[in-house]
Amino acid sequence: MKHTSKDFDLAGRKLTLETGILAEQATSAVLARLGDTMVLSTVVMSEKDTSLDYFPLSVEYVERLYAGGRIKGSKWVKREGRPTDDAILTARLIDRSIRPLFPKELKKDIQVIINVLSVDGENDPEILASIATSAALSISKIPWKGPISTIRVGIVGDNGGKEIVVNPRSPEGQFLELDLVVSGTSKKTVMIEAAAKQVSESTVAEAIKIAKEWNGKIIEFIQELVAEVGEEKITVQTDSDLQETIMLVEKSYKDKIVAVIEGGVEKENVGGLGEIADEIIAQQGEDTVDKKKILAALDYVFKKTIRENLLKGKRPDGRDLKQVRPISGRVGLVPRVHGSALFARGQTQVLTVATLGSSAMEQIIESAEGEETRRYFHHYSFPPYSVGETGRVGSPNRREIGHGALAEKALVPVLPSEADFPYVIRLVSEVMSSNGSTSQASVCGSTMALMDAGVPIAAPVAGIAMGIVTESPDPEKPENDTYTLLTDIIGLEDFSGEMDFKVAGTEKGITAIQLDVKNVGLTLPMIEDTLKDARVARLHILEKMHEVIPEPRKEISQYAPKIQAIKINPEKIGEVIGSGGKTIKNIIATTGAEVDVADDGTVSISGTDPKSVESAIHWIETLTRELHKGEVFDGTVKRLLGFGAFVELVPGKEGMVHVSEMSTEYVKDPADVVQIGQKVKVRVKEVDDQGRINLSMLFGEDAEKKEQAARESRSQEKKYQEYASPRTGDRSDRGPRRNNRGDRGGRGGRFGR
Repeated sequence: MKHTSKDFDLAGRKLTLETGILAEQATSAVLARLGDTMVLSTVVMSEKDTSLDYFPLSVEYVERLYAGGRIKGSKWVKREGRPTDDAILTARLIDRSIRPLFPKELKKDIQVIINVLSVDGENDPEILASIATSAALSISKIPWKGPISTIRVGIVGDNGGKEIVVNPRSPEGQFLELDLVVSGTSKKTVMIEAAAKQVSESTVAEAIKIAKEWNGKIIEFIQELVAEVGEEKITVQTDSDLQETIMLVEKSYKDKIVAVIEGGVEKENVGGLGEIADEIIAQQGEDTVDKKKILAALDYVFKKTIRENLLKGKRPDGRDLKQVRPISGRVGLVPRVHGSALFARGQTQVLTVATLGSSAMEQIIESAEGEETRRYFHHYSFPPYSVGETGRVGSPNRREIGHGALAEKALVPVLPSEADFPYVIRLVSEVMSSNGSTSQASVCGSTMALMDAGVPIAAPVAGIAMGIVTESPDPEKPENDTYTLLTDIIGLEDFSGEMDFKVAGTEKGITAIQLDVKNVGLTLPMIEDTLKDARVARLHILEKMHEVIPEPRKEISQYAPKIQAIKINPEKIGEVIGSGGKTIKNIIATTGAEVDVADDGTVSISGTDPKSVESAIHWIETLTRELHKGEVFDGTVKRLLGFGAFVELVPGKEGMVHVSEMSTEYVKDPADVVQIGQKVKVRVKEVDDQGRINLSMLFGEDAEKKEQAARESRSQEKKYQEYASPRTGDRSDRGPRRNNRGDRGGRGGRFGR
């Protein structure tokens, strides 16, 4: 492929696509750059057809830490390991954007690998990778109905004064009320990902419209590249034998397919088609029919039958098109855990468990752009028994990671701040039974589990999955599409329909969206109508959840750690840690509480016993706060010197009592008054400019009276000395003279009798 470079102005920043630079043996490759962020997208198509009964597309998103000039922080392992969750989610986003546009007849392996070569911390490699992949597929010989484009659109501010930002910079993400990613062709939308802070449906629709306009501009830019270096697409032949087999199935076996549909309403993975295939083979003869073609024909007629019924308003389970299945719920189901909830919608059933922990439990994420910590994470598990099957059980697959991330995203806007609720929060959704949208059931169950755990969320969140079927869609004239929307799709409708549009949110607005399509995309009217119907369903579900648990519990579980956060001067952090961590280890070992110190001076203290937490707080506050003259402490004598004793106020903080402050009497040796290890009551006399603490000692019940008398006596002595000075003038008002030697008699003082 010859070297070609094209530039495009993407919202004020230069987007560059180049070919003929790297990966010359790949089917096609595009090097893309935005700012100093650079990715390489390669596409390879195998020479031979696969024997698989599904389209063999794989998308890999490869992050290397060198892209950000970093080396892995692990002491022993310096090479990157398995893909991060963020890398998997990006790969899924690109997969979902390009997959619908491949012809179903294509049976060759297609592999897309995106290498992130450089990140600048300003420009998102995710969007750049999707655009580069679209360009690589478009210029290749691989049959594909692209190009598509992907764009991020953000909204800053609320409905009263919002500002729409196209292609926001990475640091701006934290300020966005809506973070929307849209992929589409020049006419239709094929993929949506959104995270929102309770944003209205109309605002989301407005942002999608703007994204569609920008995607159209980027597609024109990609087509310029195609015009210069694009290859001729190979032709995929339609299997005429399959068409004959489909006609046979429709004519002679459709009634059996209808029976399978009716019997599969309550199951996500419908069986029975294999038995029909065996019957056809037995009747037609093994030599005259191909079992794979029969199964493909049965699948086609199966889905076609469901779609035809749906277009007539007839759902497999008899519901109205906008009707949500029966909902039930229960909280506090699991003992000993911090919070739990069971949510059921029809045959979909999800158990979510909430766990609270201290800041030490935060997750550290390492990427090319740096390290970040997360105090909230949601994990999703989809075991094979949830669909009545056997299967592999082990590390989470990409689908499980994606569904967990979607549920996590939906709840972020309603979680309390760390200042108001200093806990790390983990949610685990266990799918007990699946028949349509377990991810949105996880959103509902997770909301109730948080409330059961006593987490003060701002508002409950519910989610719903919407479906669509269209009648003879014309990609060139999308405005002529006739369509039927479905609320709360079940498994049969998901597999046979053309979209899975998941919308989660509160009564106020949307918090998360995820859209996948199996057709050539959705028009804006389709999206707007879907959002409206999804809101009606969401409000209905929220009412049912409110009946189960109307508000968060006032107190957290007795089994959850008790956590308090205090703020100290960052300059005092060293005093809490101590040399080699000695002080903080001592606090933890003595009180039984866990102590975590952040660089900004936030100290989190946690423990199951409130008394241990309070003890640790008092200890830390004493270590770090400014001491004031006159404060009294119960201390321990730690060291004796000739001029006094060092008393430990709390471990790690000592003050000195001079011999003159140990008694109202004369003290020659500190050992005559105190011993090492003795508990003594002391008062802060002063804290000097170097931070040294000077103390005075108090003894017995009348200690304060004696100390006060001693102070008055010393003050009077100083006054007498000033009056006795030759320079003081008139001596008539000097008052009685004091015996400086106390009860020992003699002349006493400088001016004796």
